[in-house]
Amino acid sequence: MGLIKFLFFTILILWIIRLLLRLVFPLVIKSIFGKMQQSSGYAGQQQQHQQQRPSNRPEGSLSIDYVPPQPKKGNADKLGDFVDYEEVK
Repeated sequence: MGLIKFLFFTILILWIIRLLLRLVFPLVIKSIFGKMQQSSGYAGQQQQHQQQRPSNRPEGSLSIDYVPPQPKKGNADKLGDFVDYEEVK
């Protein structure tokens, strides 16, 4: 009789949890997406204002603000290419 009570209450609790998740989970997701839209909406407005500003440069011109420094290779160019290989016996 104890086993039947245990199974009954276990199934009942799992059913209630499933029902609650069905009701609560969509509300949580909606609130998360609402917050994301509000935060991205502000950033989107800034981008629109930046695009609307007229530029002083003619169309098609290119300007580079930053060029990263080239790393020094040292003797690596003189040594040639290295190929990984596996010795087969």
